[in-house]
Amino acid sequence: MDDLNLNEDRIISSQEKGEDLSFDLTLRPKTLSEYIGQKKIKEHLDITISAAKKRQEPIEHVLLYGAPGLGKTTLAHVIANEMGVNIKVTSGPAIEKSGDLAAILTNLSEGDILFIDEIHRLNKTVEEILYPAMEDYALDIVMGKGPSARTIRLDLPRFTIIGATTQASLLSAPLRDRFGLSHHLNFYEPEEMAKIVERSARILGVDIVPESIAAVAQRSRYTPRIANRLLKRVRDYCEVRGNGKIDNQICVDSFSLLELDELGLDHVDRKIMKVILEKFNGGPVGLNALAAASGEDMNTIEDVYEPYLLQLGFIDRTFRGRMVTDLGKKHLGVMPEKLL
Repeated sequence: MDDLNLNEDRIISSQEKGEDLSFDLTLRPKTLSEYIGQKKIKEHLDITISAAKKRQEPIEHVLLYGAPGLGKTTLAHVIANEMGVNIKVTSGPAIEKSGDLAAILTNLSEGDILFIDEIHRLNKTVEEILYPAMEDYALDIVMGKGPSARTIRLDLPRFTIIGATTQASLLSAPLRDRFGLSHHLNFYEPEEMAKIVERSARILGVDIVPESIAAVAQRSRYTPRIANRLLKRVRDYCEVRGNGKIDNQICVDSFSLLELDELGLDHVDRKIMKVILEKFNGGPVGLNALAAASGEDMNTIEDVYEPYLLQLGFIDRTFRGRMVTDLGKKHLGVMPEKLL
């Protein structure tokens, strides 16, 4: 099994899994008022949507970027619902040829929204065709080859593109500049995560005590997708080994089985910190050496495991290598002075 599959198997992976699709559709908010968190973004969108509806125009092209699982796709559907228009969904990798894009754009109606997930993965040829479509609502089609080639311009209805990406830095400047609105989705606050868990439990008809809501929210890594997935796992555990009500003990037992601690770290997160502590005396240690000692792939450590550990302040990434901080040592129950 490769490292990508290992990451997808992690309960606290923020990447979307097959099991999340129907689950997310059930829990997805329909309006801005139902959408929890991202207060500033919601305020800006509310003004923009209200102004566009007043002028009877489509909303400007919108770029949403941020870590996986924060609600970019959900927010795109909320915008479409608030505007009262249809939304068509695709992704950068799915649009392989210019003809694929032309087929999608020519089937849009006035005011429709085209949501392109992973828009940073559009190939260059397709991206260049998108420029006049976004600016002039026109599609330039090249007919023929060589000296006899000619360009036909097709008029398109006024539409909106909402692009989503986890890596805004990979977007070319010309594409990025064509978005009138650009919003960065941040990680959620603990109080917001608790509200999300409470709302999801209510929709699913799950009987859960406030302490358990807080326990699920605390382990969610400030990410709604992970919170909903954890709630589902705890609900399943409760139905099999409990009495139908998610209380504190059910949560403790469930997360113990999943090997998740109170901050949402799993056994791999803890293993990486322990390797730095036990084999390299707390660091610094280079990425190559850490990968060899832990048995994990370098890219997986850097892209999957490190970000949350850095966010918690449990490791530092210095020019000399990775180090476990005093906070990280305390979390593992190792006092700094014991390593001196």
